[in-house]
Formats: sequence, structure tokens, C-alpha cells
Amino acid sequence: MKQKKELLLCHNRIKPFIHRTPILSSKILNELIGADLYFKCENFQKMGAYKIRGATNAIMLLSDAERKKGVVTHSSGNFAQALSLAGKSHGVQAHIVMPSNAPLVKREAVAYYGGNIVLCEPTMEARISTAKKIVEDKAAVFIHPSNDLNVITGQGTAAMELLEDHPDLNVMVAPIGGGGLIAGSAMAIHHFAYSCDLIGGEPFEVDDAYRSFHSGKIESNITSNTIADGLKTVLGDQTFPIIQKFVKDIIRVTENEIIEAMHLVWERLKIVVEPSSAVAFAAVIKEKEFFKNKKVGIIISGGNVDLKKLPF
Repeated sequence: MKQKKELLLCHNRIKPFIHRTPILSSKILNELIGADLYFKCENFQKMGAYKIRGATNAIMLLSDAERKKGVVTHSSGNFAQALSLAGKSHGVQAHIVMPSNAPLVKREAVAYYGGNIVLCEPTMEARISTAKKIVEDKAAVFIHPSNDLNVITGQGTAAMELLEDHPDLNVMVAPIGGGGLIAGSAMAIHHFAYSCDLIGGEPFEVDDAYRSFHSGKIESNITSNTIADGLKTVLGDQTFPIIQKFVKDIIRVTENEIIEAMHLVWERLKIVVEPSSAVAFAAVIKEKEFFKNKKVGIIISGGNVDLKKLPF
């Protein structure tokens, strides 16, 4: 009950600072799968992705003293923008550690939202050590992009809204990177759904969550060669136990399947989605016999794409 209360309090807390995103459907896509599909479109969210939910919740729960000292994260993409915007909305300086090879369009967006960019070598070790140094030098609060309970709770509000509009879903599907979105969705389903399974979608190229799910321990990735750049991060000690407990299965998809799903969403729903978002729908297409005749919620996690580098 405590967790349910936290979700409700979180949703009320962040409502003034987020959009309640639309839920779209397509007769053609329904016929393709043989199911009723409901796309929760977080690509229409502020800064273009669901991550503003968790970032806002984490910032709003800081003490006055912590707010004055600022916050720190490491991210090359959506959480960098989310924490920068959430910080700007609440008068909190956000220090964003970004790899030197981060796309210019993303660096420009972080700067536009008021984030203080600190570049580092393009390795996870460098990102972590650089963020740690900022914490030590400025006494700023580190906020992890996914492995933070306040962030996870905030991300779960997208699934809450989907369930408020469609409480009789049979299954919900979300992409998996660091696990913040699917862990938050799991919490929401556990407390607010009548009877709904949760399925994760993940690229074969970065399938640490799939392997972790089956081995019972957190696994790492050998490669990061995926078009779904937002899903290259690995699970943490906060997200993994929730996934273990509440996620029914994880479906892996190929790069071509991701591109095909992305193309279908652009073509049939007439909306801009990023490759990471398309992974969840790609999983539904791949295993459409499982989803047949079900009411399926699909979380479209974001729409931040470089239009000069589209895969189709």
C-alpha cells in the first residue's frame, strides 16, 4: 500500500510540470496483429520523452539545501534533457556529464534547457568518474537516469495514465534499457490493473535484461551496436528486483525488426518516434500470436530523433 500511495502522490506532484500524453490506435495496425492496440504516446511529452516524469519527481523531492547545491547525472540523451528541463523549472542547476561523441543535436537541447554540460571520454567508466568528481567538488546530488526509486516512481505514472483510460488491458509492453520505465510500469500495473501482464522489448544487440531475467543476476553487454541508442544502458540494483518480480517475459528483436516497426508507426500513426520506442511494438509484431485477441497497451517512450539519420 505504501508503494501505491507513493505512485498517487508522485502523479499529483508532477502533474503541473508534465503533459498527460494521448493514447492513439490504428485499425490497420490492429488488423496486422489481430489485437486491440493502444499506444501511449510519450513522444508528445515535454522534451519529447517519458523521462521528464522521473526527473521532475526526483527534483521535487529534494530538500531546499540540496536544491541550492544542484544535481548531477550522466546521460547522452533523453535523461540529460529531462533533468536539465526539470532543474530549470524548479530553479535547480543541473550538471550533465555527456560523452564527447554525443550528437550535437542532443548537446544543444541540453544547453537550451539550461543544463551545464561537462564532456568526458565516451566510456561508462569516464561518465561515472566525472559525475563523481562533480558531486565531490560541488556537493551536488547525483540522480541516476534509471536506477533511482524516485525516478522509477515518476516513470510509472505513464502506465498509470494508460490504465486509467484502459483499465481492462490484458497486457502492456515497454522497452527496456536501464529498466526505469518498465520497473515503474510494473509498479503501476501491480497496484492499478485488474489483470494485466507486463512484457519487455529489447534489442538482441544489447540484451542484458533478457539474460539477467533468465540467469537471475545482473548481466552486462559485450556490444552496443544497436540503432536503439536509448537502450544501451544496463539494469541496476533498484530496477532489476522489480523486473524479476513483476515482468512476465522479455522479447528480443533484431535491428531490422526495430526499423520495420518504426516505419510502420511513422506511416500508420503519423507520428515521430525514436528507434528505442519502436522496440516495444517490434516485440508485439514478432510474437503476434501471443498478443492475438488481447487488449494491448504499448508505451511509446520518446520521439527524439536526428531527422538527418533516419533508417528508412
